[in-house]
Amino acid sequence: MARIIDITPPVRSGMAVFPGDAQYRTKNTFAIGPECPVNVAEFSMSAHCGAHADAPLHYDGEGASIDALGLEDFIGPARVIDARGKGPLCLPEDIEEHLLDVPPRVLLRLETEVDYTTWRDDFRALAPETVGLLHEKGVKLVGVDVPSVDPASSKDLAAHMAFLRHDMRILENLALNLAESGDFELIALPLKLQGLDAAPVRAVLRTID
Repeated sequence: MARIIDITPPVRSGMAVFPGDAQYRTKNTFAIGPECPVNVAEFSMSAHCGAHADAPLHYDGEGASIDALGLEDFIGPARVIDARGKGPLCLPEDIEEHLLDVPPRVLLRLETEVDYTTWRDDFRALAPETVGLLHEKGVKLVGVDVPSVDPASSKDLAAHMAFLRHDMRILENLALNLAESGDFELIALPLKLQGLDAAPVRAVLRTID
């Protein structure tokens, strides 16, 4: 029987976001009591809070918004690869041996432990050459367990630009420490937020029998 592995970190108050970005906040609109039979909550947050999909609009002023993207890239066969290393960037040689018969979706574990309540500037990111290699192998979506495919200090967003050139999809902030390396079915559909540059996803892996 197939097993489901939830690789979505909990969305909660105090989650780390890029410095200056909107924090996750909640408030009760209604509460159960003598005059009210229901609880109703509201929330607000950055579109990049927690596990999310980037849309091209995030890094290209003329790019497609998240609601305009097809869903087929976000569901289907995927491979989890342990890409942890000492360097600041994941280079092609760090993952090349794991790409034989690779499926169209690759999830790269870049960190041993991720604290989703503390922002770090030194997370491991992707070299644009790594994105190029994955494109050459037919990969259409790449997911990572860090806040961005580029370093926090990047101004040219070289990895994002490589994704743009190759029309590939991006998932960020996945909890890949909860999954072993190997092949799975990925289901990570972004919310249909019209005109926005990103959207939260509930990302799960399903084992393949």
